[in-house]
Amino acid sequence: MKIARVLLAISLTTAVHGAFAARADVMEGNPASQVKVLIYEDLQSGDCARFRELLDQKILPRYGSRVAFIYRDFPLGRDDWALPAAIAARWVYERDPKLGIVFRRELLAEQDHIRPANLKDWLIDFAARNDLNQKGILDSLNDRRLAALVDQDWQGGVARGISKAPTACIGGQVFAGIILYDDLARALDEALAR
Repeated sequence: MKIARVLLAISLTTAVHGAFAARADVMEGNPASQVKVLIYEDLQSGDCARFRELLDQKILPRYGSRVAFIYRDFPLGRDDWALPAAIAARWVYERDPKLGIVFRRELLAEQDHIRPANLKDWLIDFAARNDLNQKGILDSLNDRRLAALVDQDWQGGVARGISKAPTACIGGQVFAGIILYDDLARALDEALAR
């Protein structure tokens, strides 16, 4: 498994260069909120794409001003371009957090048209449309610091027992795979009522 070998190499890099990667949360919503939702996502996952639609259409309009939504990259080994996409997503987010969320949203929405062979073309097109450095977004794919940040998310998820994407954690409640609006809304309402 090519992805598993890449993740192992990144893990070793992270172990050797532990201070190399500081926690840099990818977040939307209200960062000052006491209620935080950790979302582990794989940018190549169809379930994650459907969850993103649920977030955009129902969850964020209702809870976005009261809840912090924190994204953790969790590229699954079966997905062949999820890891480089997560690394590029970090690069975009560091340049502009709002655009970083747009990047994730667009990539998830267009994932049926993306393959390993055309991922770089998609990245160049995104950069061009959004006034980002086209060479920079491609160079990010080889950035060990960004790869270590993605690996921190992945390792943290594994340590928490996460095995599916998406997984949303609200307090002690965990929702994984196909996440339903009513379940998530109930958990958010309970957390906000505390």
